[in-house]
Amino acid sequence: MRHTIPAAPDGGGHASASIDQLCINTIRTLSMDGVQKANSGHPGTAMALAPCAYTLWRNVMNYDPANPLWPNRDRFVLSIGHASMLLYSLIYLAGVRDVQAGRATDAPALTLGDLEQFRQLGSKTPGHPEYRHTAGVETTTGPLGQGCGNSVGMAMAEKWLAARYNRPGFDLFDYHIYTLCGDGDMMEGVASEAASVAGHLKLGNLTWIYDSNRISIEGSTDIAFTENVRRRFEGYGWHVLELMDANDTGDFERLLADAKAETARPTLIIVHSIIGWGAPHKAGTAAAHGEPLGAEEIRETKKFYGWPEDKSFYVPDGVLAHFQSGLGARGAAASAQWQALFVAYLQAHPDLGAEVTAIINGTLPVGWDSGIPTFDADAKGVASRASSGTVLNAVAQHYPWMVGGSADLSPSTKTHLTFAGAGDFQPPQWGGTYGGRNVHFGVREHAMGSICNGIALAGLRPFCSGFLIFSDYMKPPIRMSALMNLPVVYIFTHDSISVGEDGPTHQPIEQLAQLRATPGVTLIRPADANEVAEAWRVIIPMTDRPAVLVLSRQNLPTLDRSVYAPATGLAKGAYVLAECGGKPDLILMATGSEVSLVVAAYETLKKEGISVRVVSMPSWDLFEAQPEAYRNSVLPPDVTARVAVEQASGMGWARYIGLMGEAVVMHSFGASAPAEALQEKFGFTVAAVLAAARRQIARA
Repeated sequence: MRHTIPAAPDGGGHASASIDQLCINTIRTLSMDGVQKANSGHPGTAMALAPCAYTLWRNVMNYDPANPLWPNRDRFVLSIGHASMLLYSLIYLAGVRDVQAGRATDAPALTLGDLEQFRQLGSKTPGHPEYRHTAGVETTTGPLGQGCGNSVGMAMAEKWLAARYNRPGFDLFDYHIYTLCGDGDMMEGVASEAASVAGHLKLGNLTWIYDSNRISIEGSTDIAFTENVRRRFEGYGWHVLELMDANDTGDFERLLADAKAETARPTLIIVHSIIGWGAPHKAGTAAAHGEPLGAEEIRETKKFYGWPEDKSFYVPDGVLAHFQSGLGARGAAASAQWQALFVAYLQAHPDLGAEVTAIINGTLPVGWDSGIPTFDADAKGVASRASSGTVLNAVAQHYPWMVGGSADLSPSTKTHLTFAGAGDFQPPQWGGTYGGRNVHFGVREHAMGSICNGIALAGLRPFCSGFLIFSDYMKPPIRMSALMNLPVVYIFTHDSISVGEDGPTHQPIEQLAQLRATPGVTLIRPADANEVAEAWRVIIPMTDRPAVLVLSRQNLPTLDRSVYAPATGLAKGAYVLAECGGKPDLILMATGSEVSLVVAAYETLKKEGISVRVVSMPSWDLFEAQPEAYRNSVLPPDVTARVAVEQASGMGWARYIGLMGEAVVMHSFGASAPAEALQEKFGFTVAAVLAAARRQIARA
């Protein structure tokens, strides 16, 4: 359905020639031209929201383009990442400086030439904004709703930083988070989960700007989305405001001030806009959403704006200077004032100042691993979820900015921080403080992951936990963690069919294969308590990638390390745990809870005079990162008799057992029964492993 184009702001047939309007229309035309040149992209949202984005950046945000990593800067999150040309235009016009090796340079983050290379191979302007790829981009967005979740995490982190480090006369942290979201975000469940969390936590430092243009790829959102968003967010406990015309910059600035003044609730500003505003034939239609406008439509739109119709990527004289005289001047003053304040803070509060410096620099606190225990041999053993809880508390006690929790499962995942002073991250109304270390995410796995990404983007070290089966709900944020190289720690327990009576809905089968297949994710499935301790020693120094720790519900024997190899071998991903000397006739390999199973089989075969090697393989990706010589020393290529054991899908094991080896794995979903009965039914017994071993020896 065609939407009537409203009169231009000056009522005269095309846009006003004021410098503010020139800046707004520059954003619009750069966005149009970038999408047209790439012959790919989403021009309409950038055209519609240019007035709001310009007003926020030029007149309101505290952000220093010359110092884009300034810790107390306001954050701008473009959750509608498909409108990336809007953000790229803002970064260029604002004069944001490039960042190399964690430091701002004198070079621009983006040039006009970079805008012309939109969506091209190797460009700094990819189809959706990417964190660390383009300076000025605060988080990678694209999958709708993720940016909303990230922004909640950013707001939580600011609250935590302020609670821990602000002191009388030293308000180090008081920044605000602005998130631009759209109808798609409102439809995605992750954004709803995150909004519910934000309302509960009373995050008054968070403002979402919702572009209600009522258009999606398939057409009018009326075909699928007719709810009252205002009432929904009021139900969440948000402060809701409304801008009836996206072109009304004066009213929008007033609403932003209202949002900033509301410190007890997050704010949603509903902005009514017309997608593709100014395009004579495509404005207000799906044709302005996900494809170039076309040369003729662009020519007519530029005519409507009073723009030179034959110029592309045109920036009128005075636009750069005017844009930067607002944001740049304001941000430079605020940044300089903060730097001076921090110098004084270091003198007044040296210990806290050292922590803030470490957070800014991404370094670890001295002695973070000093409390990690060593576990005595114990045939009965302990569940790896329990030993992990012990180690986590030992680490977190010496890692002050490590925060996290679970999706309502901490009694089961053993992730509650219990040491003195840990506390709960809650507003005072709910009996906690914003300086608490335990975060209660509620039954919201998807939001939990995206919130943790936002917390990590603020420099804190987040962890979150749940059952391994529910990593299915967290695949998107885990993937985004990996894309952004964020050191989020994902703790998953109840790792196999040995969950038992809860049945196949709660018994993971394919999840290990899925997580192992995700680039940039380190997955560790430790075999006993001492491997758990070593896993944490490996995970914490990894500040450039997420880690997934997979743990058992059932007890695992704590191996006698005076008999078997030290657990320090875990750092290399796989190591020789036991062998009989000389060239082995057979290699038994396993991960996690199945290692003790192959150890029992090994002891039987050793008594029979068979030379067997046991390999614990807690982390395939760490193993693959080792030199070939080491990998061959653990798994000699000329030993082809091999058995792998894992209570999960066998996908991937062929790499290690070869074409002739055998894998004792799951070939179906599980069942509801006690763990012992399930292990018998699905063949995870010493007898079954011995049978596979003997078949391999006979074949070899």
